[in-house]
Amino acid sequence: VQLQASGGGLVQAGGSLRLSCAASGFGLEYYAIGWFRQAPGKEREGVSKANSSGGKTYYADSVKGRFTVSRDNAKNTFYLQMNSLKPEDTAVYFCAAGGDLVLTDPNRDDFTCWGQGTQVTVSS
Repeated sequence: VQLQASGGGLVQAGGSLRLSCAASGFGLEYYAIGWFRQAPGKEREGVSKANSSGGKTYYADSVKGRFTVSRDNAKNTFYLQMNSLKPEDTAVYFCAAGGDLVLTDPNRDDFTCWGQGTQVTVSS
């Protein structure tokens, strides 16, 4: 059971990146998905999450209207499309999968499976 995040990099402010998270060892279609980030010296924060059906999503206020979470169950992969990036989006981004209960509260982060981080750096 593993999640592998990729797609991070260096981008100028206003640019876009798409992060990917590939699942192996389990069927992603049955799980809620999430993205978190941690900037240097700061606590980890939830960025976005979606339940298994995709019918319920959550976005942090700081990314609403700019980031979009999506999934491709056929590829067992989910994504975070990040547009209009700002320097304050600079962080290590982590992907996670878990039960749909994680969507019952915006602050819940008790996902059962976590990927390694991918660095996103936005220059001004």
